[in-house]
Amino acid sequence: MTDSQDALRLERDDRGVATVTLTRPARHNAFDDALIARLTEAFVTVGADPDVRVVVLAAEGPSFSSGADLSWMKRMAGYSAAENQADALALATLLETIDRCPKPVVALVQGAAYGGGVGLVAACDIAIATAGATFALSEVKLGIIPAAISPYVLNAIGPRAARRYMLTGERFDAEEAHRIGLLHDVVGSEELIGAGELMIRALMQGGPAAQTAVKDLLRAVADQPPDTVMEETAGRIAAIRVSPEGQEGLGAFLDKRTPSWIKE
Repeated sequence: MTDSQDALRLERDDRGVATVTLTRPARHNAFDDALIARLTEAFVTVGADPDVRVVVLAAEGPSFSSGADLSWMKRMAGYSAAENQADALALATLLETIDRCPKPVVALVQGAAYGGGVGLVAACDIAIATAGATFALSEVKLGIIPAAISPYVLNAIGPRAARRYMLTGERFDAEEAHRIGLLHDVVGSEELIGAGELMIRALMQGGPAAQTAVKDLLRAVADQPPDTVMEETAGRIAAIRVSPEGQEGLGAFLDKRTPSWIKE
């Protein structure tokens, strides 16, 4: 197991931007059971903190995350079926925790993101990468499958692209990752932090309760025929219009003033 205290750093600035940084550059930010537990704990913490507005997932060194740590994989090979089930469930829980974080989550990706590293990117709401970033769903080359990450990868790139890259395990570049939907933006290697800052500023313009409600709304209506969610969507907009934040936002717009959640 890694020293989990040295594998991750959690910081928060005065604006309410929490940054979760993977700090195992010598190991290409590969994760094991200890880091998975620490990441899960970090996202539970920032998700529950009322002062956090935006969460950034970043990494130190030349790689974002090369996926599973080799020493951890060797240990897993000797686990029983029940132990493997519990181990896989921990990764699935981490990805669900990121996906369901009530705050917007932005991934800033440099270098390699392979296997579970792709899952981390896909679980975030917004993903920005450098032009030199590379990606691979390489599990089949090891005789295994990308099971825990599959719901998030499918949501990001769709089943057609997933079939190709999960079956071949081939690497693809940032341009292709952008084309298939894994990334929202691709920038130069020196522009990643600046691009992240621009995205943070855009997110800070939105009402925090509304952003949480948007994430919940998207989960509720995804893949549902419009006529089956008419009553629910009408109920959701009606409820938020009369909420304190909804009243503040509408009032600020009509009064031509800045809403209270934007700090000048």
